[in-house]
Amino acid sequence: MALARRLLPLFLRRGGALPRPPCPTPARALSTAALPADAPTPTADEDDDAITIKGVRISGRPLYMDMQATTPVDPRVLDAMLPYYLSQYGNPHSRTHLYGWESDAAVESARARVAALVGADPREIFFTSGATECNNIAVKGVMHFYRDRRRHVITTQTEHKCVLDSCRHLQQEGFDVTYLPVRPDGLVDLAQLRDAIRPDTGLVSVMAVNNEIGVVQPLEEIGRLCREHGVHFHTDAAQALGKIPIDVNRMGIGLMSLSAHKIYGPKGVGALYLRRRPRIRVEPQMSGGGQERGIRSGTVPTPLVVGFGAACEIAAREMDYDERRVSALQQRLLDGIRARVDDVVINGSMEHRYSGNLNLSFAYVEGESLLMGLKEVAVSSGSACTSASLEPSYVLRALGVDEDMAHTSIRFGIGRFTTEAEVDRATELTVHQVLKLREMSPLYEMAKAGIDIKSIQWSQH
Repeated sequence: MALARRLLPLFLRRGGALPRPPCPTPARALSTAALPADAPTPTADEDDDAITIKGVRISGRPLYMDMQATTPVDPRVLDAMLPYYLSQYGNPHSRTHLYGWESDAAVESARARVAALVGADPREIFFTSGATECNNIAVKGVMHFYRDRRRHVITTQTEHKCVLDSCRHLQQEGFDVTYLPVRPDGLVDLAQLRDAIRPDTGLVSVMAVNNEIGVVQPLEEIGRLCREHGVHFHTDAAQALGKIPIDVNRMGIGLMSLSAHKIYGPKGVGALYLRRRPRIRVEPQMSGGGQERGIRSGTVPTPLVVGFGAACEIAAREMDYDERRVSALQQRLLDGIRARVDDVVINGSMEHRYSGNLNLSFAYVEGESLLMGLKEVAVSSGSACTSASLEPSYVLRALGVDEDMAHTSIRFGIGRFTTEAEVDRATELTVHQVLKLREMSPLYEMAKAGIDIKSIQWSQH
């Protein structure tokens, strides 16, 4: 944070003012991981630093294990961004003065860094507001451009909601969409995909790494299949970028959606990869000044783009190290839970999986009760975009998971800044809460007594 320390005093001398934090945040309150794994959690009544928000009272900020929803900004990324907020604040599309020129140069440098991470040409990278916008441009834009010859889209039942909703929008316009099922391990069946391709198929869209269960799809095999049939291949790689190796040419990817805030960059910026040779055309989804070569109009946010580029550069350099470390932490978490809790099910393939995503179901435990009991740990029951719904995850249902087990799933997200102390604390709290809820569960008692619960005919009174 050297640059931040140099620039902030200058900013304050010029009359700037920084907001005071809403409440004191001493070191102990920042994360319950600061406590030893075997230490009891202080109650809210005993803790002067307790926080109350949305009716929930907790002793300090919970430890964060929801890395699929978003990641903290890497301090090195923030260092790279700050000058473009405070001194080099020009519009990158201003062509007549230094401020515009230096911002434009920074944007193009960031474009090259994003491209390098996926093996692309910088001219194939188009900056957007995020992966959701990229998915809309890719799915709707391709089919609208080729609507005279291509009227069919293939995707999977486990795609992100923005892809599924884009496909439903196309259906309302008269396009045909095939929603492929997945195997119980979450992987797409390549034979089914091959059989689904038709002469008028214009796009195959398959997510690279699933945001809920972390399963890594066979991108290279899918790309090869699409090339053989002359079909454009799009992948939502928001959860894959910087975490698994991606080479758009080797994998035969034609369009790819990327996001900065999943790789320790800022929120509000993403990038669409769009192949130049053979060229893929899309119909823009936004009208305006024609920025980003007409693909995405609107002023490019220089600080965010610079941060995205810095995050990609760091990921390229540290991806292997991050993977080894995250994999070890995942195993530590899984072993710790399994050593003390039975009937724990891993959702999705363990062989083909990004190790920072661990989705577990705990039999005989109600998921909402478990989440409420884990208020000292920031985890989720699925995608951040659908977590407000009380319905079981559509991704888990697509895997064939029973509704009662789908309701008990918890997604643990491990990342670059997760510590062993946090993993141990999360393990301790999870085990404690699962055992506590099972003590109150008559179903668990019946199962332990050898009664087949599924064979019972329940009656209503």
